[in-house]
Amino acid sequence: MNETMLREAVERALKAALPAPEPDSPSAPVAEAMRYSLLAGGKRVRPMLTLAFCALCGEDWHSALPFACGVEMVHTYSLIHDDLPCMDDDSLRRGRPTCHKVYGEAMALLAGDGLLTQAFETVLAFPDPVKAAAAAKCLAGLAGYQGMVGGQCVDLSAGGQEVTIGLLKEMDQGKTVALIDAACRMGCIAAGAGEAQLAAASRYAQGVGMAFQIRDDILDVLGDAETLGKNTGMDAARDKRNYVSLLGVETAQELVESYTGQAVDALGIFPQDQSFLAELAQALANRDS
Repeated sequence: MNETMLREAVERALKAALPAPEPDSPSAPVAEAMRYSLLAGGKRVRPMLTLAFCALCGEDWHSALPFACGVEMVHTYSLIHDDLPCMDDDSLRRGRPTCHKVYGEAMALLAGDGLLTQAFETVLAFPDPVKAAAAAKCLAGLAGYQGMVGGQCVDLSAGGQEVTIGLLKEMDQGKTVALIDAACRMGCIAAGAGEAQLAAASRYAQGVGMAFQIRDDILDVLGDAETLGKNTGMDAARDKRNYVSLLGVETAQELVESYTGQAVDALGIFPQDQSFLAELAQALANRDS
């Protein structure tokens, strides 16, 4: 198992889960917009985590592909909605124009809605109905108003109050960490893991998720838009506070390394080979895109 193998498997599975529409179908426009964003590439971190945790719990990682696709569909829907003018109003995502720039705001909104619902159809196609239901419940809880959506709500309301490290962490626990937590836990669910392994997967997700977001803030200041595939300097342009503006680059990167260490330590309870997930955590902490 390696990163290239997992990413290629995810790409194939996503194309199969959302096939090209018939040209004369009434739903063709929204299906095309959904595919435009879903199949635009990206790091595929979340679905890779699902597959890797399935393997770490001793099961064939291929079996977790429906769960991996569901997580990525939810992630992509959130990016489409995040980029809308009523939210972050971004024009570039994954190296090309955002969905609403190509298809219009209304169709982009529907594309996000379509991916959210398609995610649960895909997850519930898992052959074991008990595991499918458990994974769907996990994803719904962590993607909803008490998870990812709730974090976005904190982000929207943060403009009217003093932004502290505590508030940033609360926001990022929802916006970023929650869906990564779902990805890791769903991999364990696919493998029939116990509560101790699910809890360890969540601890890993907490470390990786916080490190990922803080590194994202660093790259928003120091990164290159062409390399990142999205606009940089957006927080400063919107006068939004982040870890870099509050702590400085050096201290922010120290936090990234601390959270990454916590993630790697969480893998200790698993008897299977932990090297892939440990190396992935380190790679994400030092990424430049």
